[in-house]
Amino acid sequence: MRTILSPIDLAIILVYLGVLVFIGFYLKRRASRNIDSYLLGGKSIPWYMLGLSNASGMFDISGTVWLVAITVVYGLKSIYIPWLWPVFNQVFLMVYLSAWLRRSECRTGAEWITFRFGRDRGAVASHWIVVVFAILVGLSMLAYGFIGMGKFVEIFLPLKAVLPFLSFVPDAYVPHVWGILFTLFAVFYSLMGGMMSIVWADVAQYVIMAAAGVAVAVIAMCHLDVVSFDALLPAGWYSAGVGWTLDLDWTGKFAEFNEKVASDGYQLFSLFFGMVLLKGVLSSMAGPAPTYDMQKILSTRSPREAALMSGSVTVILMPVRYLMIAGFAVLGLILFNDIEGQVRNAAGAIDFELVLPAVVAHPWIPAGLTGLILAGLLAAFMSTFAGTLNAVQAYIVNDIYLKYFKRDATPRQANRANYVVGVVIVLVSVAFGVLAEDVNSVLQWVTGALYGSYIAANILKWHWWRFNGRGFAWGMAGGMVPALILPLVPWFDGVLPLYYFPIILLCSVAGCVWGTYSAPATDMAVLREFYARTRPWGWWRPVHELVVQDDPTFRKNTDAGRDLLNVAVGIVWQTALVAAPIYLVLMRWVPFAVSAALVAVTTVVLKRNWYDRLED
Repeated sequence: MRTILSPIDLAIILVYLGVLVFIGFYLKRRASRNIDSYLLGGKSIPWYMLGLSNASGMFDISGTVWLVAITVVYGLKSIYIPWLWPVFNQVFLMVYLSAWLRRSECRTGAEWITFRFGRDRGAVASHWIVVVFAILVGLSMLAYGFIGMGKFVEIFLPLKAVLPFLSFVPDAYVPHVWGILFTLFAVFYSLMGGMMSIVWADVAQYVIMAAAGVAVAVIAMCHLDVVSFDALLPAGWYSAGVGWTLDLDWTGKFAEFNEKVASDGYQLFSLFFGMVLLKGVLSSMAGPAPTYDMQKILSTRSPREAALMSGSVTVILMPVRYLMIAGFAVLGLILFNDIEGQVRNAAGAIDFELVLPAVVAHPWIPAGLTGLILAGLLAAFMSTFAGTLNAVQAYIVNDIYLKYFKRDATPRQANRANYVVGVVIVLVSVAFGVLAEDVNSVLQWVTGALYGSYIAANILKWHWWRFNGRGFAWGMAGGMVPALILPLVPWFDGVLPLYYFPIILLCSVAGCVWGTYSAPATDMAVLREFYARTRPWGWWRPVHELVVQDDPTFRKNTDAGRDLLNVAVGIVWQTALVAAPIYLVLMRWVPFAVSAALVAVTTVVLKRNWYDRLED
């Protein structure tokens, strides 16, 4: 087992870190021109660059560690578990929501609230609650990345051997020290160059990750003996089918895996699948959460390019990422006897989040490739961290500082505010990371509980003209309060946040309805401007009639049926793009051919029914 990196591995990592520093310095002047240049790259970055950047930002280290862990345990059924995020929100975005959002010409999601609801008291309350939500999500996701990053590096660089002057640090906090050290690099280039440096660093990271992903997949396929590998697995591990129960029963040396299956709470798999699909569809219809994904959409040059950017993320991200994930999962199972000591925690239980780093440290991964993988995964952490940091900065600086405290700020003052705010955000997120238990606990809370509070209000804002700022504020608050309280209630101790999501949703819907009818409708002038520019489908008849009076040539959006059909096709397309590389690495040629055929057929349908009809 190799725990100290070779000189060539260290050289690769140091060269990459040097490139990040260079990017930050090189792009500092361009980012300093004005607030749009810093937060949105001047809205001049090509869509394919933003697509690469967005995909790279989603190729985060904590998510990859977690995906390898669930693939090892659940096999092909693991392709549905990430719907918790939900991953197919990119499909809704590419089909119609990215174009709607980009037409606003706003800088942040909170600024969009003013565009939608105006400036009455309800709109102001909505603006503030979106800012709070964005900051809370951002800090949680920064902590989530921070935890996974520290656990990963700890295996390769024993802190007390590499930095003996830190020997006083308790073992439990060694990952946090590494997290802080590598966070400094992400903070540097993101603060110096803003969105522009983040995009260029993300592109460099993606090239590294693509090369590493293909290499890991090839190594796994070279070592895979299909017959002996099959003997390790429980029945149903290869199946992507959805039954009433999970039906995975690990035996022999893997019998301990059943404890993980029992603790995760997915045994009634049809219930889990139905809940995660329902929540995923509703979450996706709500539009992007106010994170780096939204900022990338607002950074595009036009609504059409915003749709293309969101569509490109799936194609760029899924095949390469899942080649790597499948490769690490296969190697983890084959090498389990060798790495078992490295994947057990202090209590002696298996920590599946350590499978990926334990495999990377194994001699089957040669020197040089180890450095490439580490550089890529460290870059993945820094990419996600930098993108999220940029998004949280945008809300605090643009929607609090410039809006309420310094409306006449010069570009220099705005940039100085970005620097100060960035440092404070990092310090708070590090504190969050120290207090959190593990990657999965943060992920489950953010996706299962906190995002549940976002759904109802953010669906209605697109589709219902009568929905007003007070309804939005009460709907968000009605969901956020139970999302924060329910995890502390003894009755829900040990219950997946996904399963009490309906309670959060009902509270949020009640807040939306009560808030909406407790206040007058939004000013019709605001609604007319929003409707005419965004052109959404839904219940907009009174507003549409007024817009047509002003502009008889205005065309109503009648694409709801086509858009929803494209969404359904897109979910199948995206899922097949996930399954195909896994089956390829496993050398299961018939299901691989079926997955590839599904990709081909759905691509043709989307080309004719979506791409050929794109417009600004």
